[in-house]
Amino acid sequence: MGIRKKGQVGPRFAIYLLGLLVMALGLVLLIQADLGATPWDVFHVGLFYQFGLTIGSWSIIVGVGILTVASLVSKEFPQIGAFLNMILVGIFIDMYLLIPFLETPDSLIGRVTMFVVGILLNAYGMGLYISAQFGAGPRDSLMIALTAKTGWKVRNVRAVMEVLVLLVGWQLGGPVFWGTILICLMIGPLAGICLPQCQRFTDRWLNKLKTKQIIFDQSQNDSKRGASL
Repeated sequence: MGIRKKGQVGPRFAIYLLGLLVMALGLVLLIQADLGATPWDVFHVGLFYQFGLTIGSWSIIVGVGILTVASLVSKEFPQIGAFLNMILVGIFIDMYLLIPFLETPDSLIGRVTMFVVGILLNAYGMGLYISAQFGAGPRDSLMIALTAKTGWKVRNVRAVMEVLVLLVGWQLGGPVFWGTILICLMIGPLAGICLPQCQRFTDRWLNKLKTKQIIFDQSQNDSKRGASL
C-alpha cells in the first residue's frame, strides 16, 4: 500500500476528480446506449420523465435526500467527499448529455459497444475516485450507515437498496432492459478487479510525486547551504 499523506491533497483531488469524470461518462454512455441503465439512473431518468429538470439535477437532489437519511441513521455529518461526489457527478452527467455526438447509435452493435464501454468506464471511474480516499459517495454513505445500524451484510443492504430504487424507477418509466440486469450482475465482479488496479495506480503515482518532492526539497536545501558558504 502506498503512502498517502494530508500534504498530497492536491494530487489526490486530481485523481478524485478524474475518477468522477470517468464514472459520469460511463453512466451517460449506459443511459444513451438505451439497453438499460444502472438502478439509480433508472430512478433519475424516471424522475426526469415525470417531473422535468435534468437527469444530473435529479442525481443531485436524490443525493441530498440520501445524505440526509444517512446522517440521521449514522448520527454523523457526511464527509466532504460525499458532497463533492453528489454535486460534481450531477454536473458532469448533464455536461456529457449536452455533447451532440454522445447519442444513441442506430445499430445494435453500436449500442452494445457503447453499453460495454459504459460499464468499464463506470467501474474504473469508481475505482479511481475511491482510491483517492476523499470519502464515499451519497449512496455508499447510506449503505455504510444502514449496514452499521442493521448489522446486515454489505451485499444484502446494497441489494435491497438497488432493488427498491429499481422498482420505483421502473414505475416512473425509467429505462429498464436486459442491460440493467447485466449491470447488476457485472458491477460487483468488475469492481473487484478495477478497485485494486486503481488503488495500485494511485499509490504508485503518489509515491513518485512524494519522491520527486523529497529530491526537490533536498536540492533546494543543498543550494541554500552552498549559497551561504
